[in-house]
Amino acid sequence: MKSLRLILSNPRYFAPAWVFTSLNILFGTWAIYIPTVKEKLAIDKSELGIAIFFLSLGVFTIFPVAAKIINKIGVGKATWYGVLLICATGVLPLLAPNYYSLMGALFVFGATHGFTDIAMNTLVTEIEKEDNQNFMSAAHGFFSLGGVFAGLGILLIAIIGNPVLHMGLAIAIVLLVNFLFYKNYVTITAAPVEKEPFSLKLFKPLFIIGIVSFMVMGGEGAIIDWSGLFLKEVSMAPKALWGTGFLAFSITMTTGRFFGDSISQKIGSIKIVAIGSIVAIIGYFAVLSTQTYLAIFGFALIGLGFSVIIPELFRIGGNVKGIESSQGVAFVAGTGYLGFLTAPPILGFLADTSSLSLSFIVLLGCSVLVFLSTFILSKKKTS
Repeated sequence: MKSLRLILSNPRYFAPAWVFTSLNILFGTWAIYIPTVKEKLAIDKSELGIAIFFLSLGVFTIFPVAAKIINKIGVGKATWYGVLLICATGVLPLLAPNYYSLMGALFVFGATHGFTDIAMNTLVTEIEKEDNQNFMSAAHGFFSLGGVFAGLGILLIAIIGNPVLHMGLAIAIVLLVNFLFYKNYVTITAAPVEKEPFSLKLFKPLFIIGIVSFMVMGGEGAIIDWSGLFLKEVSMAPKALWGTGFLAFSITMTTGRFFGDSISQKIGSIKIVAIGSIVAIIGYFAVLSTQTYLAIFGFALIGLGFSVIIPELFRIGGNVKGIESSQGVAFVAGTGYLGFLTAPPILGFLADTSSLSLSFIVLLGCSVLVFLSTFILSKKKTS
């Protein structure tokens, strides 16, 4: 909780944390209106899926060049420009008059989303280095809070009755708060790094971190998509409890991130990733028991375990020796987002061909691999 108090008491830390919140407020507000957009444009589910793919395509398109842009203009300016860009593009998908313009709007929104994601994580990495303060995990907690704020926006649907006006209100709030605080980070630039010639030895730790990011965010995406179905079809839970697995996962994910920094500062990033993976492993065993309430508790444990892993991966990736922080952050973000997108359909295929339980056994195996990978990272750090 020390990092949470730090953020709430000091504009230098609140300013970048609010960028995290801003990103998820706008993304979450768009997500609320996906069914409305589908109905407005008279498209089917497969067409909607292709359109959303363009959102992902925009994210991936920006990843290879984001680090170069951030290094050229400075991470503080890049973060502020990223905020302006997501505010400018957030309303475009809701304004799209036809299917093809929707794909274009989502591509642009995805690209600005991806750029801001890398910039803000790099910014926190640099501030942590300058101030010797850990608040990456709490900043990700603020990202989760952004999703909560966006979710509460459902209450405004009946009052406002207009998706574009609703998004405009969200943009206005995001922009106003950022405008009040952006001067606290806009002048920050990345510390110069003594770059080393490319070698497999240099790339090895970053590659391992990328694999871990892929598996953890893949698990996160799978739970978002499949936890309700698991409780319905495997645990045979009553309808009122189908959404409780994801709810429990989300609550512990948000809460855990506000405690992660203090623990990390005491024991180190690699150890906290190991502990987080152990907690997730226990959670998967509870889920696979198939007993309804134990499974819900298991989803809560998985959320708690995952909550501290992704922020630490960004912190580790931004501090790999011989690699610029923006490049490390971009690599972790890219591999993680790839896992988040591809894991759910892969596991869905496994569920169709075998069983949903097998899909969760695979996720359990991934968490075991995450735990084992910490031994390699620890060995690399001490060598």
